[in-house]
Amino acid sequence: MSPDTPPPGVVRKAVFPVAGLGTRFLPATKASPKEMLPVVDKPLVQYAVEEAVAAGIEVLVFINGRNKTSIPDHFDKAYELEKELEARGKQQMLEVVQGIVPPHVSCVYIRQAEALGLGHAVLCARPVVGNEPFAVLLADDLVDGQGGSALSQMTRVYAEHQTSVLGVEVVDGPEISRYGVVATDDDDGDTALINGIVEKPPATEAPSNLGVLGRYILEPRIFELLENVPRGSGGEYQLTDAIAALLVEQRVLAYRIRGRRYDCGSKLGYLQATVDYALKHPELREGFRDYLRELNANGGLRD
Repeated sequence: MSPDTPPPGVVRKAVFPVAGLGTRFLPATKASPKEMLPVVDKPLVQYAVEEAVAAGIEVLVFINGRNKTSIPDHFDKAYELEKELEARGKQQMLEVVQGIVPPHVSCVYIRQAEALGLGHAVLCARPVVGNEPFAVLLADDLVDGQGGSALSQMTRVYAEHQTSVLGVEVVDGPEISRYGVVATDDDDGDTALINGIVEKPPATEAPSNLGVLGRYILEPRIFELLENVPRGSGGEYQLTDAIAALLVEQRVLAYRIRGRRYDCGSKLGYLQATVDYALKHPELREGFRDYLRELNANGGLRD
């Protein structure tokens, strides 16, 4: 085994596709990426990075787009800011700024010249990922994990089975048409063997009520399949189509993530996450809870 090859069952690299246009949040995202939208006091992409680091990820690969310099700036060292905080004796804030990415974790940035879909974005990471398993995290899916972060849960499943794992959740009603949807066998309540996957089917044609979240652990074979997949839904190169091809060759598991997922790619989901995370924030929860109670008492939360 090469020194650069991880032991079997270990995932050490994660891909963050952050080149999307974020049109549902215009004009806020005209000059700033949607992944930099803050939930209380941290941008969405930082929550995803913290989740990855908690799962043992050592290399963060950001697939970036034009005019998205704020993402690498956020994870870079801020010399002037740090010197100013140090001079003012603001040690706690200095530690917050310096601890955004731990010293043992590396950040790599790859430019996706044209937004051609999630599949294309993942393929852009191939030169860095190489021939090893890797995770994919979509930052606008904010997951408040129970019993460990969402990716930590999935890496445990991967360590046991050493095959690709997709994070899923139960989605009832017409909302299922907004997801990649899996058909499964051998379901034990937590994990199931996937035997089919389709991107955004009509609700009446969905093969199950299990929708794929923005969390994946994939075997490197997916890169070769992505190179040959035709354009799919929306005229883009879909990761779902490559996973469908992978199913023919390898076992792929669905794992029901324990926790709550917030769709922060939608305005409602983003607001729900902001409220819930504010109610858990150690500095804000009491004052914010009091404000909501007062608002409700005064009729502000009524129709």
